Amino acid sequence: MTNADLMSMAYTLLSVFVLGFFFAKLEIAIEGDAGWAENLPTWRIEGHWLLDIFWGGRVMTGYHAWAFSIIALFFHFPLVFSADYSWQAEIRALASIMLFWVIEDFLWFVLNPAFGFKRFEKTHANWHKNWVAGAPIEYWIFTPLGFWLMVLSYS
Repeated sequence: MTNADLMSMAYTLLSVFVLGFFFAKLEIAIEGDAGWAENLPTWRIEGHWLLDIFWGGRVMTGYHAWAFSIIALFFHFPLVFSADYSWQAEIRALASIMLFWVIEDFLWFVLNPAFGFKRFEKTHANWHKNWVAGAPIEYWIFTPLGFWLMVLSYS
């Protein structure tokens, strides 16, 4: 990996962090102290076996269906806009999405006046069903996977 690649990757990661920060602030303004769209006027699907497999056992809400979709589209927009689609660019977009959601979710807790770092635990975030070593299991899966894919995308 060249120095130019390292700088590009650093800028990409910084951009993902900044986007995660802004989206966390938006979600805090929308959700307040009721995480996972608990008090939002949206449809909900609960207790379906497919949610256990693909959604970590969480409730599927209309809010999250649209939020996850729009973030995926935002991260793929540069590929379409530049007409520079490649497997390398796709891997980078997927890595960015994975890292974005981990960053955004963590910052939602840390920056939310109703939570903060002290309340970053399973008892206060019942929508995260599985915790390992003080964090939702998705953090432990998607952080290393996202970084590995990001490095791979620059190889």
